[in-house]
Amino acid sequence: MDSTASLKDIVYASVLDSIITDEYKPGRILNEKELVAKFGFSKSPVREALVSLCNEEILKNIPRCGYEVIKLTRQDIEEILQFRLVLESGSLAFSIDKITSEQIDTLLALNALCCDSSAGTDMWSHWEHNKDFHLQLISYANNSYAYHALARSMDILKRAYAQFYWNRWNNFVVASDMKSHLPLINALREHHLAAAKSCIAADLQDFGY
Repeated sequence: MDSTASLKDIVYASVLDSIITDEYKPGRILNEKELVAKFGFSKSPVREALVSLCNEEILKNIPRCGYEVIKLTRQDIEEILQFRLVLESGSLAFSIDKITSEQIDTLLALNALCCDSSAGTDMWSHWEHNKDFHLQLISYANNSYAYHALARSMDILKRAYAQFYWNRWNNFVVASDMKSHLPLINALREHHLAAAKSCIAADLQDFGY
């Protein structure tokens, strides 16, 4: 990786983190001059980072104005959750009859991390563990396109969590939207496709509660 690329990655990660943590709220306009001053970098890596964020539909380029933080709507969330339902439940058909006891153990270990309520464990840690759980499960279908599509969908939903629920997380407790994991694992262990699909649907319905 050359120096320009690494500077771009620093800007990209910092801007994205500021969006996730609600420092840059939906609708806020960012501009190159502001970020050049903030990071002390040249315009080139800053512009490259902003273009990448636009390509991923995190920012929107407004000519002669700047880059707007895109607001996710409830409809956006519903459409992504519908996509995840089709993707994850459909992928089960390609894996459920071949799931091994070792793979079940891996899911159990990831679920234990999801449910960890020890001191210092924050909402984003739980979110990342939940993401790892679902990505691990879909990986058993051996379809890299499906895997990356799910990863992208969950990254967008992470922004939705920040946008809609950030101010409720000051007193964090373990998210109730992990409660379908164990029933899902049990259905997988029994190679029960219909039950596993029902657990996926229940898990996605818990989004945001």
